[in-house]
Order: sequence, then C-alpha cells, then structure tokens
Amino acid sequence: MVRKIVIIGAAGRDFHNFNVLYRGRTDVRVVAFTATQIPQIDDRRYPAALAGPGYPDGIPIRPEEDLKKIIRETGADQVVFSYSDVTHEAVMNIASRALAAGADFELISPRRTALAAKRPVVSVSAVRTGCGKSQVSLALVELLREKGLRGVALRHPMPYGDLARQAVQRFATMDDLDHHNCTIEEREEYEQYLARDMIIYAGVDYERILAQAEEEADVLLWDGGNNDTPFLAPDLSICLLDPLRAGHERRYHPGETNFLAAEVLFINKIDRAEPGALEALRATAKALNPSAVVIEARSEVELEDQAALRGKRVIVVEDGPTLTHGEMSIGAGFVAAELYEAGEIVDPRPYATGSIKEAYERYPHLGPVLPALGYYPEQLEDLRTTLSATPADVIVVGSPMNLPALIKLDKPAVRAHYRIDDTAKATLGELLTNRLL
Repeated sequence: MVRKIVIIGAAGRDFHNFNVLYRGRTDVRVVAFTATQIPQIDDRRYPAALAGPGYPDGIPIRPEEDLKKIIRETGADQVVFSYSDVTHEAVMNIASRALAAGADFELISPRRTALAAKRPVVSVSAVRTGCGKSQVSLALVELLREKGLRGVALRHPMPYGDLARQAVQRFATMDDLDHHNCTIEEREEYEQYLARDMIIYAGVDYERILAQAEEEADVLLWDGGNNDTPFLAPDLSICLLDPLRAGHERRYHPGETNFLAAEVLFINKIDRAEPGALEALRATAKALNPSAVVIEARSEVELEDQAALRGKRVIVVEDGPTLTHGEMSIGAGFVAAELYEAGEIVDPRPYATGSIKEAYERYPHLGPVLPALGYYPEQLEDLRTTLSATPADVIVVGSPMNLPALIKLDKPAVRAHYRIDDTAKATLGELLTNRLL
C-alpha cells in the first residue's frame, strides 16, 4: 500500500522535508501541504518541476485550518509537522486534530533531514525568533574574514514567490534582491550579508543549493530562520537563548530541540535582562545541557545618526517576524529611540490601514511600534500609508533592511541595529579556532 501524507508547513521546512524524505519514492505519496504564519502563500501548488516523478500536476498547498477536511478528502494516513516557532501545546493541538480525523502524527528528527557538506559547517539557531541570530552570524562573517577564509552563508528558506524559479537563489549584490523580487522579510536577512560583501544562498532545493555553495566556500554558515533546526549537519552548533523570554527555551518547538542539542549556548541581551530571569536561564542551561559551552553577550544598539532623534517625535519600525509570531513587543529601533532621547515615540496603531491594521488585531501583544511587513505589493503600500499617516518627525528603522531604498518615505529615516559586544565576539573567535579551524 502507498502511504498518503499531509505535510503541515509554512513554506520552508515543509518543502525541505519533502525534498529529502519523500521525493522520488513510490511507497509514499504526499497528497497536500498546508500553510500558515505567512499571508497569501496557501492555495498555491508545489510545482511539478520540484516535486519530481509521480507528481505531474504538482502538490496542492492548502490552508492549515482545512486539515480535517484534507485528511478526510484524501484518505491521508499520516500528518507530518514541518514548521517552527510554535508552542508545544500548539503542536499537540494540531496532533489532536490529525488523530481525531484518523491520521497518524509525526515529528521528523533533524538528523534525518540534515545534509552532509564537504566543507566545515557552523550552524546558528535559536530557541525563538528574535534572539539575535543575525548578530552572531554577522560576527562569524567578520571572524572568518579576519582569518582569511571564504565564508558562504546558507539561509533558512523564505520562498514566497514562484517556487520553481526559487529552487536555488544566490545573492551576491543588492541587485540580486530585485532580481528575485524579495519581500521585506527576505531583505531583512540577506542585505546584512551583502553589505559585508558575503555571498548568501537560499531557496527551495537545499541539496542543489549546498552543491553550488560549497564550491565557493572554505566554511559554510547555516543561518537559521525562526527557531528551526539546521538543514545542514553542523560541525559546530550554536543556539541563541533570550533572557528577555526566559522559560521559552522549554516551551517552543523546535527551539527546545536546538537548546538540548547545541554545543554552544549563546545567552544574548544580558545587559537588558532582569537578574532573576538571567539566573534562571543559566540554571536551566546547566541542568539540561551541561556539556555545552556557554557564552554571554551584551546586545548593543547602534544608531547611524545619534543626534537625529533628540527631542523629536519618532515612529519606530521593527523587524516583522520578531514582533509578530516572535511575540516581542519592541526591538532595536525602540531601544535606540529611548537611548538617544527622542522627545516622543508616536504610537502608529491608531493610524494603521489595511493589512497593517489587521496585523495589530492578530497580534495584540505588539507595543507602540510598526512591524515591517511587506510580503506582497498591497501590504507594502499599507506600510507606506501607515508611515505617512503617523504624525512624526523622524522614522527610526529597527528592521535590518534598508527601508528607504524600497519604499518612498515622506519623513527622514535613520537606521538602528544590534551588535554583540567585542568581548563576546572575541570568545566566539577563540571557540571557532579551537573547535573548527
């Protein structure tokens, strides 16, 4: 009998699991993907060009809320959970829905889907999105360069457009972002590497991506998305912990897996943590992953024009995923506005329009900041309209992408970002040398 499978996903890990575990097999058939978290990605198809033999019409991608209906319509035998940054309770709620509809429920071990590389691999993952993976990844970029090594990054996938065209994406210049019609979320991740003249890959088919990337690298850097597990088998695994969300390392999937498996636990943001929360996190790390090396770091905010905010009314734009399903209420922009003495941080929520207004309703935990959402042109226009309508003198861009280069703003903008402190970076460099190089 052919076993029928539904893959529960969010346009990333789900496709990788299919490619590595199920593509080309005759004993299983994936009857559908489901989608959530990202708007306007359901009701598409995983194309035949990527699905391979046996799927001449591709594979339908349907809304996750239709799971029960999908199982009953297709006679699915098994549901495979394949996305990240959700509570353990939420995972089991979905499992219960699958079981009640008559299907088995499965979680895939990272070992089964981690690709083996010909080059050394450093992986950077986290217990939640918004822990500061980019700060550590970019420090590693600089450390590799200082050692005269060619580092190439592979980023967790964000394929929200034409999937067949996005099988392998190579970014070497800012023009490549336009060529691939990147969303704000993609630009938030890729621009940081390109600004440092480092090549970064992403896409849908990571076996092909890896084969191409390792030909131009001495060391591969896996830059994880959300709190997902690495797609590459790491030679050195680093997991970010967040003392501002102490306890989340035990409550979220698959962040707890990263926490338990990592060789290095990197506790970021210690300068802004409550002492009790920091001590609790240290104790949890010692108890549950006692063999891991622990590095602690201050997450220092930098502003490109420190005088630009003093006494001014400002509107703050922050990294979108960190605020939305990452459940943070503020980010680097808000911290910079307070640190550099903005006169007033204007709350944009009363002025939000369209899909931005809907985002505030969907994520009521959001503070007086604007999430940088731009998954599709209409949403990008909603973001621009909200920025224009909010009565402020200056826009503080805490998102790591160059927002003024993407949309026309009617206010001056200054950019803020985080970086790990020099002591933590030096410790990371010593570890890199001792463990890998």
